[in-house]
Amino acid sequence: MLAVLEAERQALAALDIDALMLSTNDKNSLCAVLETRDAGGLDAECRSLVIAARQKNEVNRKVRNLLAANVAARLDALTASPGTYAAPQAYRA
Repeated sequence: MLAVLEAERQALAALDIDALMLSTNDKNSLCAVLETRDAGGLDAECRSLVIAARQKNEVNRKVRNLLAANVAARLDALTASPGTYAAPQAYRA
């Protein structure tokens, strides 16, 4: 999982959509395998690896959010219409 998360970080840094999709698929596959495991049976080394993976995943999430905000700002600037790509607000009755 750590290697997959590192590949994801590198794909984000390079803005490589193909590599990002591959790492996303790999991450989903690994998560499916990990879901079948009993978390209570982890030894100290495995718990440390899980914590490291959680931290790396959090860093990657923050990078994705920064990239998304940057893209939204650029699209708003190009269209001269702020909020064009914002989520629609719920209709009020």
